[in-house]
Amino acid sequence: MKILITGAAGMIGRKLVARLDRDGALGGRAIEALVLHDIVAPDPEAGGLAVTTLTGDLAAPGAAEALVAHRPDIVFHLAGVVSGEAEANFELGYRVNLDGTRALLEAIRAAGHAPRVVFTSSIAVFGAPFPEVIPDDFHPTPLTSYGTQKLIGEALLNDYSRRDFLDGVALRLPTICVRPGKPNKAASGFFSGIIREPLAGQRAVLPVPREVVHTHASPRSALGFLLHAAAMDTAPLGGRRALTLPGVGVSVAEQIAALERVAGPDAVALIDEVPDPTVRAIVAGWPTRFTATRARDLGFEADADFDAIIRAHIEDELGGAPGN
Repeated sequence: MKILITGAAGMIGRKLVARLDRDGALGGRAIEALVLHDIVAPDPEAGGLAVTTLTGDLAAPGAAEALVAHRPDIVFHLAGVVSGEAEANFELGYRVNLDGTRALLEAIRAAGHAPRVVFTSSIAVFGAPFPEVIPDDFHPTPLTSYGTQKLIGEALLNDYSRRDFLDGVALRLPTICVRPGKPNKAASGFFSGIIREPLAGQRAVLPVPREVVHTHASPRSALGFLLHAAAMDTAPLGGRRALTLPGVGVSVAEQIAALERVAGPDAVALIDEVPDPTVRAIVAGWPTRFTATRARDLGFEADADFDAIIRAHIEDELGGAPGN
């Protein structure tokens, strides 16, 4: 089995490559090779699998065709411009998040071998006003360019699956927290920052009020979502290929309380509350909690609570203890 990963140089992409290399199989099938693509050169943590790396703009003429020429059995389409950058740079967001996705799906259609395609969408497809807990049948009406681009990608995936050009699953990911490494340009980045930086003994900025509520999933859970989507039976999806995934819905205050339980009051003292009206306005249009009944029934599993999310970050990124 061959696997193509776009956005392979990103945080989730790198973790996915390492996991696939470690497992050597997916859904009971041995992995023969990985094909990795990003706008910058992926640096794969893979030693046991044959790896091909390619770089460039996925929306450029011929780029997607070159990837699909490897005839992957599974495609993880992770490539994308994050929310804050897509809002700040309208043209770039649509080129990467829409034009790149369309080019990839068209290349797959032309190749004619109908792989499984796992597309990372986002809860940003939903926009206010919405209920306190959003059910699976709530209508997506995004209030950002990023959410709009992801929703169009979902619609394309549905149609290409309906026509049997591919076998698609779109995953509406919660905000991934705690993201390791340096902050990115996502408007949601502070959700990770107020945990990651204090755990490393650094100061962090909180730009929104503590009563803001949001749904999160750890990088561990995100990997689980991707792997499950790649191997699951898609027949129960019917014509509704997009799934709102389970997560941990908490307020910022509850995040901070969890940080204190896990790492103590000294970590919490490193958080500086500095209101940012721009970030607050973006976050105000985001959904809060979800039932995610359909995804749970299909076997997708979330973190137990926010304490577990913090502990996963400490174990996976900090060597088992804050400050390492």
